[in-house]
Amino acid sequence: MITDPWFYAVAVPAVLMMGLAKSGFGAGFGALATPLMALAIPVPQAAAIMLPLLLVMDAFGVKALWHLRDRELLRLLLPAGMLGTLTGLLTFGLLPTHVVAGIVGALTLLFLAQRLLFPPHVDAPPPPRWLGFTLGIASGFTSFVAHAGSPPVSAYVLPLRLQPMVFTATMAIFFAAVNLSKIVPYAWLGLIDLRNMSTALVLMPLAPVGVWIGIRLVPHIPAKLFYRLVYIGMFLTGVKLLWDGFR
Repeated sequence: MITDPWFYAVAVPAVLMMGLAKSGFGAGFGALATPLMALAIPVPQAAAIMLPLLLVMDAFGVKALWHLRDRELLRLLLPAGMLGTLTGLLTFGLLPTHVVAGIVGALTLLFLAQRLLFPPHVDAPPPPRWLGFTLGIASGFTSFVAHAGSPPVSAYVLPLRLQPMVFTATMAIFFAAVNLSKIVPYAWLGLIDLRNMSTALVLMPLAPVGVWIGIRLVPHIPAKLFYRLVYIGMFLTGVKLLWDGFR
């Protein structure tokens, strides 16, 4: 088990931040969790420790939000996410993690700049389905590498202007499936070991806390404020990931 106090100084807020993101409150901030934890340990180890915590968070989120999911959207995104996981497994180690982080950060900031400079009209048509499938693959891939799958798929889902709770439920179920698909590949790559799992067990009590707090808050947040929080989270994530890429 990791005993370094500096690790827990960054791991505790990272786990709570991910829990809030899983609930939809502060969605977009969750992609910061693994880079934050990686200030103390290597990114693959941070991803391995975070995976069991994510599965616990997913269980709480799916149980509370299952009935609010967008079925049609999930039929599009879930196969793409599984393909992205497979891509992450096949290419693991070929691209340095910081390069992947930099690419995701740059694309996130480009998406936000496009939304700011060219805001969509209220009656604008939804983005094409092929784009959703492509970004779903990208989300599965970046989730596999660094649990940073939120920015790509959010770039497709946000313009759909779903109700906040529908957005939250759909993303919760999508990432629950993606995270489940990582278990065997992570074990095969040797990332799931006694040290990482015992460290995850120490952090486990924090896993449902952020989810529980967020689920209680989301229904009381106006839709406009909700999406502003999502965009702020994506901006901070994009800046951090781009910084990691250059660093």
